[in-house]
Amino acid sequence: MAVLLEDIVKSLEYLLKLVGKKTQEQSYVDPSLDPVLLVPGIAGSILNSVDNKTGNKERVWVRILRADHEFQDKLWSFFDPVTGKTVTIDADTHIEVPQDRYGLYAIDSLDPDMVIGCDCVYYFHDMILELLEWGYQEGTTLFGFGYDFRQSNRFQGTLERLASKLESVYTASGGRKMTIISHSMGGLLVKCFMSLHSDIFEKYVKTWIAIAAPFQGAPGYVTSSLFNGMTFAEGWEQNFFVSKWSMHQLLVECPSVYELMGCFEFKWDHPPLLEIWRQKCDSNGNSRVILESHPPDELVPIFIEALSANKVTVDGVDIPLPFNMEILKWASETVKILHCAEMPSQIKFYNVYGTGLETPHSVCYGSEDAPVTDLQQLPTLEAKFINVDGDGTVPAESSKADGLRAEARVGVPGEHRGILCDRHVFRILKHWLKADHDPFYNPINDFVVLPTAFELEILKKEGLRIAAPPLAEDWEVIGNDEDCCEDVEEMKPSVTSICASVNTGSGDTQEQLLAKVVIKPPQNDGEKLTAVSVSASA
Repeated sequence: MAVLLEDIVKSLEYLLKLVGKKTQEQSYVDPSLDPVLLVPGIAGSILNSVDNKTGNKERVWVRILRADHEFQDKLWSFFDPVTGKTVTIDADTHIEVPQDRYGLYAIDSLDPDMVIGCDCVYYFHDMILELLEWGYQEGTTLFGFGYDFRQSNRFQGTLERLASKLESVYTASGGRKMTIISHSMGGLLVKCFMSLHSDIFEKYVKTWIAIAAPFQGAPGYVTSSLFNGMTFAEGWEQNFFVSKWSMHQLLVECPSVYELMGCFEFKWDHPPLLEIWRQKCDSNGNSRVILESHPPDELVPIFIEALSANKVTVDGVDIPLPFNMEILKWASETVKILHCAEMPSQIKFYNVYGTGLETPHSVCYGSEDAPVTDLQQLPTLEAKFINVDGDGTVPAESSKADGLRAEARVGVPGEHRGILCDRHVFRILKHWLKADHDPFYNPINDFVVLPTAFELEILKKEGLRIAAPPLAEDWEVIGNDEDCCEDVEEMKPSVTSICASVNTGSGDTQEQLLAKVVIKPPQNDGEKLTAVSVSASA
């Protein structure tokens, strides 16, 4: 019965593909645009399992029918410390990323056959449609780079493929340098490549725009994932995908995940902690409950003990999957490379990060009433989070701390994956890509926001004057100082004046609020940057 149902669904999906197939050519192409290469993050590429003997291919990420079984059978892996490669446990198959549509197919919709709830598998889908509307053309000015996200961000095979991709994009576009738009962990991959292959990067890349990149890690999210696994989709859609346990068994052997752990060396405003309510006995045999707090540099012994009995069973054989110290050693070297990376002088870098959502930062297990008695319980317990501002996955503090010379850093309220279809992000990208052909638009204007509840130091009914209230925290102005990232506090601009006035037309109930913001960048000889035409009406 299950086989029959699967055949029926496949037939229906095939018919829907035929009905929905595009028959018209792209209506508008702008030949003046420089090429764009889209680079996804972890779990952001379609993966196919290829039979080594027959060559038959089967999509194993993402799929609905038999998803958990195929995931365990074809994607569970182990790490080879000699080669630095994560190798599929099933020796008769290997993983490939489809290259259809110049690499865009693999990063567009992660399950192209999904009919109901397809939004949950969209990745770069909305952005691709938007870029096409602006005049980009697949294979000429628009490309994608999918990759096996199980691998390290400095895995040589991935870097070689990226080098080849950069060259092919450059050639296909007629010798034009490109803009790379990366999302999430894709930012770490690009940064690794830039550090290890700077000559190739400078030859082919003009601009790099990183979106929601975990430059200093995603501590709360990754800590809980290494203990408990992760879900790809939230809400009812998560029932269609692999279980958290199946995902967990993959993650403990993925160097890319270890490279996303909260950075040990980074000076966090509030260090991310692992907190555990534990029941312990003193030397007299008296039991008591204490709350342990472990900073990032103390987590390894906890991981080792908690995952010491972790294993999977494949074809009746038990395979141990403890916390992998060889992977941690490899990931530590990757982090060193990331921290030493420098932006080439001729390349522009922009950073867009998500804000406004509660984002896991510290993780807590157990409670005072139900303490942990054995650390091997942790993989079976539900994590409680202490949250900070961010995109729900990556703290804004981590995403902002790129350590690079940036043209601008802009905070956008949005969810980690949802930010890829945010209208403000699209408007900013359109300007940075010079696809709007509007020399007067300034992306900063989208984020200069007058507060709805004015905290007034001086209030006068006539003229409505506001004395130096703070601007939105998510807005930053980046100067030209080469060392702008070394001391962020010193780089913050000062607001010299903000004024607003109410203009009510005669006989008209509509009121319009006009504002002018004057900012004085630091160390710039008094030069002023003025944002004008900020208005709101009610």
